Amino acid sequence: MKAIVYEKFGSPEVLQLKEVDKPTPKDHEVLIRIYAGTVTIEEPGWRASPGFNGFLKPRKPILGEEFAGEIEAVGKDAKRFKAGDQVFGIDAFGAHAEYKCIAEDKALVTKPSNMTYEEAAAVPNGALTALPFLRDKGNIRSGGKVLIYGASGSVGTAAVQLARYYEAGVTGVCSTANVAMVKSLGAEKVIDYTEEDFTQNGETYDIIFDTVGKMQFSCCKDSLKPDGVYLTTAPTLELLQPAKRGGKRIKFMAAGLRSPSAKIEDLLFIKELIEAGKLKAVIDRYYPLEQTAEAHRYVETGRKKGNVVITVEHNHEHDRIGR
Repeated sequence: MKAIVYEKFGSPEVLQLKEVDKPTPKDHEVLIRIYAGTVTIEEPGWRASPGFNGFLKPRKPILGEEFAGEIEAVGKDAKRFKAGDQVFGIDAFGAHAEYKCIAEDKALVTKPSNMTYEEAAAVPNGALTALPFLRDKGNIRSGGKVLIYGASGSVGTAAVQLARYYEAGVTGVCSTANVAMVKSLGAEKVIDYTEEDFTQNGETYDIIFDTVGKMQFSCCKDSLKPDGVYLTTAPTLELLQPAKRGGKRIKFMAAGLRSPSAKIEDLLFIKELIEAGKLKAVIDRYYPLEQTAEAHRYVETGRKKGNVVITVEHNHEHDRIGR
């Protein structure tokens, strides 16, 4: 099978299209024919430097977290899926290839009926981060005021839509080029951070969700209501400092480290929202598998809107009608 492989850390040029052995599912695994994936914001860092994926050389030579495709075969003890099921999900590695094996109890569910494979692949990372942050850490409520900082990214675009689903008043913060897009997702107000500093406008919020980890609690605390919560996707030393904050709180979670069962439950909920028209994928650009290195270069610019999708050649006959 074809796959994008890297055997050393470095620039995007280390990503090479190669022929590798097609995997065979173990007893509790399924074999997925991958039709689409993405390049997430984290992956260029995993490619460039030792750390998450090994130190001397990459521990896992094929990147790719998010994916959508079709079950081709199942292990003898796998019961959740059958050959022919259309699925989407997320796993740390292996999706930048034509095939991938995954344990059936990982974050994998059947694909929304009203999405293409490309659209479905663009959902899990952002939505599975935004949902537990807003629902579990932020305790989001109808009528609350929520500010989403970084509202045009993968997590941000999901967060805007999920906050609207929970009937909160949403303010998005993004750059000039993305104001109209964020507003189209349901934000009642959109602040262009190049023109206005939201911390200086006198507005206060029940939740401030920094989806890109670029702000600080100390800068935002005056924009929180007395019992407001500041959510950040990046761990910060401020989490260790029990400074006098009144009822205001700062919260972080490693959403990707939650249990597979929690992710499956949330993916099923997200699928329901998609099929009900409450949540959609936001896709900036498409790159074929062989141009994955170019996709990395684009993601590294920091200018992507929503998601960057990797397409793997397939017949679109079974995709959403009207594509």
